[in-house]
Amino acid sequence: MFFSAKAKGYFVEQNDHSFLLARTSGLTAPFVVEELRECSIGDAAALEEALRAVQPKKSPSGFLNAVCGVYPSRRLLRRATLELKRIKEPGYFTEVLSTQFRIEPDKYLVHVLNAPDGSDLDVAKAAQKEAIFCGLPNDDIVAAQDSLLASGIYPERLELGSVALLGAVVDYLAFKKSKTPTLVLEIGADTTHSFIVTGSGVEASRPIPQGLESMVPVVQKELGLKDEDSARKLFFSNTFDFTGMGPLLVRRLLKELQSSIGFYEVQTGQSVGQVLCPSLPPKLAWLDGTIAAALSVSSLKPELGPWLRSRQITLADGIPAGGLDVRWMGLLSLMTQYQTVTPAAPNAVPAEKKA
Repeated sequence: MFFSAKAKGYFVEQNDHSFLLARTSGLTAPFVVEELRECSIGDAAALEEALRAVQPKKSPSGFLNAVCGVYPSRRLLRRATLELKRIKEPGYFTEVLSTQFRIEPDKYLVHVLNAPDGSDLDVAKAAQKEAIFCGLPNDDIVAAQDSLLASGIYPERLELGSVALLGAVVDYLAFKKSKTPTLVLEIGADTTHSFIVTGSGVEASRPIPQGLESMVPVVQKELGLKDEDSARKLFFSNTFDFTGMGPLLVRRLLKELQSSIGFYEVQTGQSVGQVLCPSLPPKLAWLDGTIAAALSVSSLKPELGPWLRSRQITLADGIPAGGLDVRWMGLLSLMTQYQTVTPAAPNAVPAEKKA
């Protein structure tokens, strides 16, 4: 398919809590972000309105054809040290997936990247032993596509949102010339994907079996509520100030994070100095500050406008850069290009089969 130079670009992020949508003046930078919209997951009327705002004139198919980023709960994004002597052995990558990551390789589509720069791992020429495995279960890819189609969105390209987001964080830190290792937390319902990132790449990764749902029983106990459903509704409603209870809510998660950070600091001699929580819903954004305070580090507040301009992306006059908080970084990361590297898509052929 050939696009005219004036073809618009459309981008969609579907995360646990919301749809984020964008229209740009072109498909590749330089371009202008012309429209941004957000609506809650499950609000069909709001999504329909957002789709009309982003694409006033429907396409012949009736779908919004877009680059889409998704965050299925069973996503794989792990850093590992490869044995270069074994890298060409049949079954080596399968062994890593099953023994180190405890997944069933035949049920996943996985791609392997070089950890420092995100480029594709070339098995035939591999000289870099630090790698990042990223992928999704086959069933989750189908489910993500079906969900988007049911919402009126056709995924022209489907990306694992975490990969694009981490690329953006690495690029932002390099742009700011920051040397501070940064803890990036994707806090989901049942799992927190934890990463330590610098301007040189992803330094460490770990999934932690603690998420927002693990905080609900604490809310119930501390407030003396009759059941977890009542506690859950209150917790997610933002009608009660939980900041004073924050240290109790994150206590279990904090123990796991301190363990990961301690190991990293001993191994590298570097200290984690800031935290970034890009996936929190607006009503729980205060958790970012709570976690930062509990870890005695600062909370990173990215200045997205200057960073976007460095990537030849500008915001339309009606979109104030200062009004874009970190929740938009994942959507914006789908637009940015850093180098001529084949992007890691969740439907990529596993590296072992490519060799």
